[in-house]
Amino acid sequence: MCCLFGILDYKGKLSVRQKNRLVTELAVSAEDRGTDATGIAYISRNRFHVYKRPLPAHNMRFFLPGDANIVMGHTRMTTQGNAKFNYNNHPFEATAGNTHFALAHNGVIFNDTSLRRSHGLPETKIETDSYICVQLLKAAGELNAKALGSMAEELLGSFTITVLDENGSLYFVRGDNPMALIHYPGLGLYVYASTEQILARALKRISFLAETPVKVPMNSGDILKLTSAGKPTWSRFDDSSLSYDLYYPPLRRRSSPLYEAEYIEELKAVAGAYGYSPQMIDQLLMEGFMPEEIEEYIYEDSFALV
Repeated sequence: MCCLFGILDYKGKLSVRQKNRLVTELAVSAEDRGTDATGIAYISRNRFHVYKRPLPAHNMRFFLPGDANIVMGHTRMTTQGNAKFNYNNHPFEATAGNTHFALAHNGVIFNDTSLRRSHGLPETKIETDSYICVQLLKAAGELNAKALGSMAEELLGSFTITVLDENGSLYFVRGDNPMALIHYPGLGLYVYASTEQILARALKRISFLAETPVKVPMNSGDILKLTSAGKPTWSRFDDSSLSYDLYYPPLRRRSSPLYEAEYIEELKAVAGAYGYSPQMIDQLLMEGFMPEEIEEYIYEDSFALV
């Protein structure tokens, strides 16, 4: 239960104050899915900047410069890798070939150890399962839709991934985790968050976006590249390995009892804020629903973007 969020102000119409306000509201709204750490990546004066701390979003202070028109953010609920060590937190910085990039991931990857072994990738001090995505891209030696698709097809687990490169291109690699993206064509602005509910709540607190946005639907297996000029390019990867029924036993058998208990308690706490009692969550679990399925139902099926 982490959250991705961000903006692409490709016409540069937002003021510095507006950008900082919008990113702050998105980050605070994204706390629903993680308060252990918060981070953003952006480009200013042709240089990459990553600002992340082991703090909830409401304790962060964002000071984006005027030319930072693309911001990629993440709020974290820790599943692997102590958030107190900031190197375990998102976004992660690296270089693939000659391209510098930052990557953020929402989900859980189960085969990071086996992938590191099979590809001969080095052990690192970074304990987060998400970091295998960075290592695979570094090993590929390039950053493009093909490399991202090859990386995604090797992952077993659940994910949606965002990548920002040094040229100002923002990539979305949509797996089976949610993603809500909207477009303001007149303003020249894209805004996104992991769920429609989180996005809607943040935008309700913003008064300067008067234009009605257009939803940009993304399905599992989609790769969307948005250039710094706002031009979209679509491609696909094979997402068949994301089928839990084909590749995984139920979560309660594949995860540790401690992790599962903590996850379910977090899920109950979040669900309670939206009218779902702990007893309702227990009933759904007894009926065979996995915690991830219940989470997705609460966020995606119970709310609509307004």
